[in-house]
Amino acid sequence: MTTQTLSLVPWLVATPLIGAALLLLVGRLSDRWGHWLGVLASTATFVIGLVVLLAMLDVPAEERLGTQTVGTWLDAGGLTVDLGFRVDPLSMTFVMLITFVGSLIHLYSVAYMSHDRDRRRFFAYLNLFVAAMLLLVLADSYLLLFVGWEGVGLASFLLIGFWDHHLPNAVAGKKAFVMNRVGDMGLIVAMMIMVATFGTLDVGDVLGAAGDAGQGTTTAIGLMLLLAACGKSAQLPLQAWLGDAMAGPTPVSALIHAATMVTAGVYLLVRSGPILEVAPDAQLVVAIVGTLTLLFGAIVGCAKDDIKKTLAASTMSQIGYMMLAAGLGPVGYAFAIFHLLTHGFFKAGLFLGAGSVMHGMDDDVNMRRFGGLARVLPITAITMGLGWLAILGVPPFSGFYSKDKIIESAFVGSGWQPWVFGTAALVGAGVTAYYMSRLFAMTFMGRRRWTSEAGRATDDLVERHPHESPWLMTLPMIVLAIGSAGLGFVLNAGDRFVTWLEPVTGHAEHHEPVLPIWLIMTLTLTLVVVGAALALWQFATRSVPTTPPPAPAVVRAARVDLHQDDVNETLVMLPGAMLTRSLVFADRTAVDAGWLGLAGGIGRLGGVLRGLQSGYVRQYAAMTLGGLGVVVLVIWLVSGTAS
Repeated sequence: MTTQTLSLVPWLVATPLIGAALLLLVGRLSDRWGHWLGVLASTATFVIGLVVLLAMLDVPAEERLGTQTVGTWLDAGGLTVDLGFRVDPLSMTFVMLITFVGSLIHLYSVAYMSHDRDRRRFFAYLNLFVAAMLLLVLADSYLLLFVGWEGVGLASFLLIGFWDHHLPNAVAGKKAFVMNRVGDMGLIVAMMIMVATFGTLDVGDVLGAAGDAGQGTTTAIGLMLLLAACGKSAQLPLQAWLGDAMAGPTPVSALIHAATMVTAGVYLLVRSGPILEVAPDAQLVVAIVGTLTLLFGAIVGCAKDDIKKTLAASTMSQIGYMMLAAGLGPVGYAFAIFHLLTHGFFKAGLFLGAGSVMHGMDDDVNMRRFGGLARVLPITAITMGLGWLAILGVPPFSGFYSKDKIIESAFVGSGWQPWVFGTAALVGAGVTAYYMSRLFAMTFMGRRRWTSEAGRATDDLVERHPHESPWLMTLPMIVLAIGSAGLGFVLNAGDRFVTWLEPVTGHAEHHEPVLPIWLIMTLTLTLVVVGAALALWQFATRSVPTTPPPAPAVVRAARVDLHQDDVNETLVMLPGAMLTRSLVFADRTAVDAGWLGLAGGIGRLGGVLRGLQSGYVRQYAAMTLGGLGVVVLVIWLVSGTAS
């Protein structure tokens, strides 16, 4: 790549960062036009990224790696960290996803947030989010990556709690922030081990030297990186914040779930693949965590009535598929990113579609009060329908090409692993088909539950007047729906995407799964059809009560996220509170009491001595004579003893 092209790379981060700074510094003066500045900054970043991508495509595959160093950032002792950017097929894949989908979400937000008096500030935070995520994926050192990592955490906190005048929203933002800080400690510890082992935090140097480190060291680094990824990507056991994050405006949900925050953990693990490859135990744990999370999220999604929380559970599950693929080693790296890319399109479209439904339904999110909306929201129904088919993995939609590749890869290997991972991935596909078909049916099919037969409000029903969203909202949805339909086919043709990533992920030798591929595909599609048919039968052809009916224990547990908050409170919060109270008690009864007792004793001694300072001369003379007598007596006794 030419120097001229690489010189554009810093502007990928600087452009949205400047946009955010201007919107925050100018303040209310930009209320009339600030949102368009935000859109312009994001779109300009996409154009810059496209120029860099086209230049990269013009060079041979082995030359598609470039670095652009702005200068030395940190020089402390033997550690030197440059302010540098790493441009390769992996980072550019993320750049295009972040800027393209992010720009569509910016455009959608112009109309969605049109009545919010703080819309200018909202766009400043969106620009900040995009800038932080771009810094994360372009960083040429783990320390600079960490700056972007924390920037994403800050932006998510600001956006999830954007409507912080409502207490639950503020609490949701704080919950996401705190849980992510737990994961961030993993990345900090991983960097400490890197410095101690390799003496550097440069991405290329660390990955290049990973094979020379001991397996215990690389396992520790791998597990710490996994902990960081679990926080950002909402994987077990740090997944509890994701559902609460739906408190933010819907465009925030689309940005977090499709193009930025939750994809960061997958990026970190795939980028650090050479470390995981020489740490098989850590790699196995990555696959196990991904498998458990994809099932956890799918089960939770089956019981949610909140349309946004259903999609949040879906994201948790789909990221679980990507983590599973990342834990499979080189055979799964490219498929993890492939699914991440297609997921970015159909999940963004589904979230924006949910926002369109809310726009027409007075911000209601309860699917039990929807139904029959396809007739009054036709564009929303069609675009969400394409996203629905894509996430189900119905051919020829994009999910079929990306998720099915992960399922096939999960069946590759020996021993118990392919049977456990492959079976779990198959089951997840069937459950995904069920809960996503449930969402679509409850929202767009069946009887209208937002109006009475007489057209009047009833005791348990508020009369709605749903209407299609304006073009600024529907246009991004249409573009994303087109991507949901065709992106997988385009990228899969001739293994185009896998070949594109090979300079980063390496060439993975083809291995046959333990089951024939045709059988895996047949089983997957069968489970998808069964799951979808069951949901459509239950929620499109039968009456759906507007209040949740009595349900078995497992359904009640899924409605409250399988008691994940209760588990966290029992295992972490309550012991932490007890430890804190114990330390406070010990501090007060031992440390404080000891020092206060010493101070009190000195004070009492001072009180006694103060009584001797009466100011009477005769008392002082008596004390002097008495003291002199004592001295004479002592001398006499000593001299008598000596003789």
